[in-house]
Amino acid sequence: MAFEKFLAQQKTTILKKWFQLVLETYPPETARLLKHEPNQFANPVGHTTFHGMEGLLDELLLEGGPERLTPFLDKIIRIRAIQDFSASRAVGFVFFLKKIVREELENEAWKEVVSSGEVTAFETKIDELALLAFNVYMECREKLYEIRINEVKNMSHRLLQRANLIAEIPESKPGPKDGNA
Repeated sequence: MAFEKFLAQQKTTILKKWFQLVLETYPPETARLLKHEPNQFANPVGHTTFHGMEGLLDELLLEGGPERLTPFLDKIIRIRAIQDFSASRAVGFVFFLKKIVREELENEAWKEVVSSGEVTAFETKIDELALLAFNVYMECREKLYEIRINEVKNMSHRLLQRANLIAEIPESKPGPKDGNA
């Protein structure tokens, strides 16, 4: 119970530090933009990432299951999958949360009150969240590859049509020669 109280009281600090670590996975110029541009329309990536992380943290505190966590993960992972992050970089942000919580426990008098079992249980939730994030990442990448393959097929088809190398085959009607008269 003390650990839940600790997390609730430190939520804002944990979220800010978590977001900062995620920003560090981007190039410095991009990170600066994502951090300092508050307008959601001028900075949709930063806005979506921050609010997705906030939702994840809230659901972890409320003990939300995979069905409650997936929408928040999807928002973040979809962006990172499109940005061509490797699987480890796209999903690795989830593990930053463990580090931050441990650091916050060290900085507070809470470590006297919080049991190691509570911390271990929370870290297990983070591990499960990472596995869920990996599944979401793989689904996004599969969809991206599917879209790319379809686009190449469509482009090739259009090029062949323009070169007059493809012709439509007219449908033939069964007649007396086919034996179906």
